[in-house]
Amino acid sequence: MTRRQLVFGLAAAAGAAPEKIIKPRALREGDLVGLVTPSTYVSDPDRLALAERTVRYFGLRPRFGRNVRKRAGYLGGSIAERAADLHDMFSDPEIKAVFCVRGGYGSGQLLDSLDYDLIRRNPKIFLGYSDITALHLAIHKKTGLVTFHGPVTVSSFSEYTQEHFRRALFEPKPLGRLTNPPEKNQLRPGHMLRTVRGGKARGRLIGGNLSLVASLMGTPYEIDTRGAILFLEDVGEQPYSVDRMLTQLRLAGKLQSAAGIIWGECSDCRPREFQPSFESTFSTGEVVDQILGGLKTPVLAGLTIGHTADQLTLPQGVEATLDADNGELIVGEQATISAA
Repeated sequence: MTRRQLVFGLAAAAGAAPEKIIKPRALREGDLVGLVTPSTYVSDPDRLALAERTVRYFGLRPRFGRNVRKRAGYLGGSIAERAADLHDMFSDPEIKAVFCVRGGYGSGQLLDSLDYDLIRRNPKIFLGYSDITALHLAIHKKTGLVTFHGPVTVSSFSEYTQEHFRRALFEPKPLGRLTNPPEKNQLRPGHMLRTVRGGKARGRLIGGNLSLVASLMGTPYEIDTRGAILFLEDVGEQPYSVDRMLTQLRLAGKLQSAAGIIWGECSDCRPREFQPSFESTFSTGEVVDQILGGLKTPVLAGLTIGHTADQLTLPQGVEATLDADNGELIVGEQATISAA
C-alpha cells in the first residue's frame, strides 16, 4: 500500500471528503450503457421497454444487468445479485456509463458489499436519484468519483430534463448557470423559487434525497458537508418528518458546516393524517424557514432537483457557486473529461 492510498483510506474512514476527485468520460453517441436495479425491482416488461427506449432515444445502446428482472420481495434481487450487477457494469470496459432504472428502496443495503477499488479503477458515469443517493454518497466518499444526481431511465423526461441531461453527460465542459425552467404563467409559477437566506457561497456540490442522507448518519458513508454546497430534496414526507430529519442534520453539524444549502422540490410534502397530538401543524415551507433560514449561510428553496418532471442533472463533487439572491446555481467546474 502506498502512502497516498493509506492517507486516502484514513480520510475516508474518518468521514472526510476524498482528497482526489476522479472524473468519468463524457458520453458519445453509440456508447454502450449498463442498466441496473440496485433498489426496488422492475419486473414489468413495459417499464423495462420504456427504460430501453429512453437510452436509445439519446443515441446510446442499452445492456441490462443479468439480475435486472429478478425480484426478492420489494427488492430487485438479493444483495449479492444487485451488487454483482454494479460490479459487472463497472468492470466491463465496453460499458461507458451505468444508469439506474429506478429508485425505491434498497440501495443502502449494498454499501458494505461493494468493491470500491474496482469502481475507482474503472471510473464511468453513474446516474440516478432518490434512493440511489446512498450509492452516490458512498461511491463519492470511498473513491472520489464524480457521480450524477439525475433522472432514472423510467423518469418522465420533460424537454427541460432532456436538455440538462445532455449537457451534463455528453458535453465535457462546465454546466454554467442553472435555474428553473421559464415559467409559462408568471402569476402562478409551476416551480416556486424562493430565497430563504440571501448571499453567495462556493463549494463542491454534494447531497441528494433527505431521507437517505439522514439514514446514513453514524455510518462510514455519512455525508461530509464541510465547505460544500449541500442540496436536499424529498417526496411524500409530512412536515414533521422533514423537521425531524433536518433537525438531525443540524444537531450533527451538517447544516452549519455547509457553505450554502439548496432545498429542492419536496413533492407532496404536506400533512396527510389528522393526529390528535397535533392540534395544528406547519407547512414544509415553514419548517424550511425555521431550520434552514436560521443558519448563517445562503439558502435557496425550490430549485428543480429530485422528484419533479423538470429535473436537473447535478454532478456530485465538483465546485459550484450558489447565488441565493438571483436563484441560480453556477457550476464552474466540468464534471467529465473528453471521450476522445
